[in-house]
Amino acid sequence: MFSIIIPSLNNYDYLKICIESLLKNSKFNNQIIVHINVGSDKTKDFLIYHNIDFTYTKNNCGLCKGVNLAAKKSQHEYIIYSHDDFYFCPNWDEPIVNEINKIGHKKFYLSSTLINAHGVDELDCGLDYSNFDEKKLLEIYSKFNFPSFQGSTWAPHVVHKDLWNKVNGFSEEFFPGAGSDPDFNFKLWMEEVRIFKTVSDSKVYHFESKTLRDKNKFIFFDNKDLGSKSSKIFLKKWGVSIKFFKKYYLNSNTVFLKELTDPKININYLFDFLICKLKLIYLKLFK
Repeated sequence: MFSIIIPSLNNYDYLKICIESLLKNSKFNNQIIVHINVGSDKTKDFLIYHNIDFTYTKNNCGLCKGVNLAAKKSQHEYIIYSHDDFYFCPNWDEPIVNEINKIGHKKFYLSSTLINAHGVDELDCGLDYSNFDEKKLLEIYSKFNFPSFQGSTWAPHVVHKDLWNKVNGFSEEFFPGAGSDPDFNFKLWMEEVRIFKTVSDSKVYHFESKTLRDKNKFIFFDNKDLGSKSSKIFLKKWGVSIKFFKKYYLNSNTVFLKELTDPKININYLFDFLICKLKLIYLKLFK
């Protein structure tokens, strides 16, 4: 049903939890493809033992290139991009399939609902692999009901393979990875995708953004500017900021009611648009 792509850099303890959750909690026969960056831990042996597809680069090639390499091995109609520090709750994939069938066409971007302990003690099932309480999570995850939101939580997300290929996957200029999600969304927007939605009943536990801050210097950010470089790349490429795109195009963090339409141009839009253009001019002149 799905080809699930997971980039990983020496993050075996989390990747093991992630893959084991997919193997036991998926309803459909999905393909898992891991891109191994560096791989100086037990990741490769684990994947070989479980007969899981993977690609490999000796050095850290970044998130975007790693995902694109893995996507070339995709055997299914739909591509899912996942972090390696997720735990997929039971039957996470069935609500996504139901949503896809309801939509009835290829132009969509869906993501699962992320569960974590941030600000909600009842959902605290562990902040890292060493204190992960799987039993507690399985007992409580279904008791929490969330609305479907407009926009997306980014990963884990699903798109049709034809759409992925049409926009050439992730843009590798966003090395090592920060900014690639909103850029990917903007490319989809230019292909007239207007359904950007979290699927409320598809639940995935996230270890508190461990991927973004872990000691192994994962593939999202370089430590010098923590993603500001990617914001500049996005602004130069699209002429607006990531914040502007999320606010006026994706209507992020609002309850999903219907598919999106073109942004409404009002005084707030025009003011923020002007700010984007001034920043762009400054960037071109002085950076």
